Amino acid sequence: MAREVALASSTGALVAIGLAARPFSEMGADVLWLAATVATFFPAAVSVLTDLRQRRYGADLLALVALTGAAAVGEYFAGALIALMVATGRVLEAYAGRRAGRDLSALLQRAPAQAHRRRRDGIETVAATTIAPGDVVVVLPGETVPVDGVLATAGVFDESALTGESVPVVRRASTEVRSGVVNAGAAADIRASATVETSTYAGIVTLARQAAAAAAPLARLADRVAVWFLPLALTVAAAAWLGTGDPVRAVAVVVTATPCPLLLAVPVAITAGMSRAARAGVVVKDGAALETLGRARCLAMDKTGTVTVGRPEVIDILTAPDAEVDQVLCQAAAVEMFSPHVLARAVTAAAAARGLKPPTAQNVTERPGAGATGIVDGRAVRVGRLPANTDPEPWAQAALRRARLDLAALVWVCVDDVPVVALLVRDRIRADAARTMRRLRSAGLKRLLMLTGDRVENAAEVAHLLGLTEVIADADPADKIAAIRAERRDGVTVMVGDGVNDAPALAAADVGVALGSRGSTAAVQAADAVIVDDRIDRLADAVEVAQRSHRLAVQSATAGMALSLAAMIAAAFGLLAPAAGALLQEGIDVAVILNALRALRIHRGRPTAAIDPLVARFTREHGGLHAARASVRQAADALSQGPGVGTDAAVRRAFDLLVEHILPHEHAEESELYPALAAYLRDPEAMVTMSREHTEIERLVQRIRRHLDDSPEGIHADQIDDLRATLYGLDAILSLHFAQEDEALFTLAHNPVEPTATNSR
Repeated sequence: MAREVALASSTGALVAIGLAARPFSEMGADVLWLAATVATFFPAAVSVLTDLRQRRYGADLLALVALTGAAAVGEYFAGALIALMVATGRVLEAYAGRRAGRDLSALLQRAPAQAHRRRRDGIETVAATTIAPGDVVVVLPGETVPVDGVLATAGVFDESALTGESVPVVRRASTEVRSGVVNAGAAADIRASATVETSTYAGIVTLARQAAAAAAPLARLADRVAVWFLPLALTVAAAAWLGTGDPVRAVAVVVTATPCPLLLAVPVAITAGMSRAARAGVVVKDGAALETLGRARCLAMDKTGTVTVGRPEVIDILTAPDAEVDQVLCQAAAVEMFSPHVLARAVTAAAAARGLKPPTAQNVTERPGAGATGIVDGRAVRVGRLPANTDPEPWAQAALRRARLDLAALVWVCVDDVPVVALLVRDRIRADAARTMRRLRSAGLKRLLMLTGDRVENAAEVAHLLGLTEVIADADPADKIAAIRAERRDGVTVMVGDGVNDAPALAAADVGVALGSRGSTAAVQAADAVIVDDRIDRLADAVEVAQRSHRLAVQSATAGMALSLAAMIAAAFGLLAPAAGALLQEGIDVAVILNALRALRIHRGRPTAAIDPLVARFTREHGGLHAARASVRQAADALSQGPGVGTDAAVRRAFDLLVEHILPHEHAEESELYPALAAYLRDPEAMVTMSREHTEIERLVQRIRRHLDDSPEGIHADQIDDLRATLYGLDAILSLHFAQEDEALFTLAHNPVEPTATNSR
């Protein structure tokens, strides 16, 4: 970049000094202009020779011909102007950047440099490369497993970097574990079965390197147009020379045909697009990547951490009869408060979302694969798996069935060795994911493909909810690369991911896009573009910006070349001298550059300042309403036990929460949020459907009120069926209504707040 800037600066200085010296010495001015021509000639010649050795030619060749012709016939000023345009184009192109090779240093940096090897007399820390098959390696909590091996002790591992599965996996003793996974539990002993060089993680590095090497660099747009324009310009110049016998006329044709609109307009449009994308929260590493992104027709994406939030969250709470949810959740959070386990964070987050303040737990211990135990308020509390040899009660059997149906994991809370609460845990889809997919389809992407290491059932459900074209589940890095290569045969393919296991696929795609805020450094390094914050809708922004930049680049280049063609014809008939042609070409350049700079223009749509505060407020309120919403389903489940004190208490508690929290929230939305959104959308009928849902919610709440008014001393048997149907129906409407607001309305804000873990079931 510095070299190109120096060349452009010196060329510009020589042209300016020559103009100043012209009134005093024509020869001095000619010498300065010739020097400017020669200074640019050699770098341009090197580029042309490099292209010719690769059996291709582009826009630089015609510029080189014009430089040579102008110097040969003594048109030094025209040659200097061409040199200045060529040098300026080289600066812009250097800034926009060619497609660079992927940097795999992050993959290597993540690999452990040291390992802890167990000896008879203790543990020694050695270089990871010295570990040999048969050595026992101790992996401490939070450390990355350095080699493939077999577990000598049970352990819990975060395998998301390799598989994309966000929930830690429990591995029993004598089972295999792969390098690159992170120890998410207590220290574990692993008997190495391979060296560092032959382990799984080293294979991922190799795959990424091979994929990067196989991805051929794309030709510049300017060069693609020059393929047909160059022969045309030379043909016209030759005809003018042969027809008149005047080589100056041929030089005039070549000068006016110099592809400066290509050399300047295309880099300007692409560079402006890169700047616009950066302001939208997406850093594009080079101009070729942005140009290619603008022509994308297929998008492949990872699941975990890309279209989902990337961490397990409590989506529902099931309880034993007469168990107090808040009390038990407080006890569970107290035990899990200091655990590094990812599911422990889900438990504490659920307690925080309900506004609970866990007490202090005593004698907390954690056993890999089983969970954490401790003493809370004098009670023995255990959080984790269902104890072995436990005969599940009917409510627990129902919880197990719900987990299978909802494709969720279960975290059991036992008090004094008795299961009392089951927490359903799952990785939630991002609120802005569905809208992003709709925008991508509107932008012209024909195929939306999910590539994930997760289970088929989970991946298929997410893909169905987002309307994706195809799903490839249980995919390892090699499977992802194969899928990307297959898609590339049918068109430009983009890959989006955030994990180490995505790095090879990111490198293999035409354009790789990584989520930078929580994504692995390896994925960021392997990608061509990086989303700098944790919002997947930035992807749609980047595609729209890239398409606009590509469109403006083509438009500017086409218009500029058409004007150049007209100037060529005028020069061929002797209407333009070389210097005049060069000046005319400068005017054409200014016009096309100004048009290309339109790529900087921000198209935000209507301003959202009026709705941003309201959206942020109601999004936060959604997170605080989980307890009220969950109570509706819990009350409906309790009715299955028939009339009784516990059933009556559950229904009345749900009713109280609905009246105290849900209905005031809905009334505030109706009177404050919806009018603001209708004004923003410029459609008074825009919120009619959502308002109708408010009406139905209130109707069902009033139906529950009448039931309770009819039975002040307790619910009667003949009320059970209708009450249960009412509560289940209300639960379904609330779930749908909240999901619609999260996905369709709250993402309209300029900086929407991501709904919390407990917003949706």
